[in-house]
Amino acid sequence: MPWVFSYGSLQQSAVQLATFGRLLQGSPDVLVGFERSLVTHGSRQHANVSRCADPSSQVRGMAFEITETELETADAYERADDYTRIPVVLASGLDAWVYVDGHHR
Repeated sequence: MPWVFSYGSLQQSAVQLATFGRLLQGSPDVLVGFERSLVTHGSRQHANVSRCADPSSQVRGMAFEITETELETADAYERADDYTRIPVVLASGLDAWVYVDGHHR
């Protein structure tokens, strides 16, 4: 089953219930070599992460194990705000997906 790393709204119980119909099981993890930023879509600002030159830069979040069907659901949820998923390796060594703004990869 795939893993997804969340640094934003997918960590919220209400978003998980609305998106997947259940609360996700996960564990804290770290995305290394990335930094947090904000992106603007219309009049709204959203959290984002992007690769950075500083290899010691870290973004804390949660790694969630989801089904393939839930990954497709997450794609649709994130695509609505122009996010795309990219593969990453977390500090724990876990291979996961993370969603980033499609214009600021």
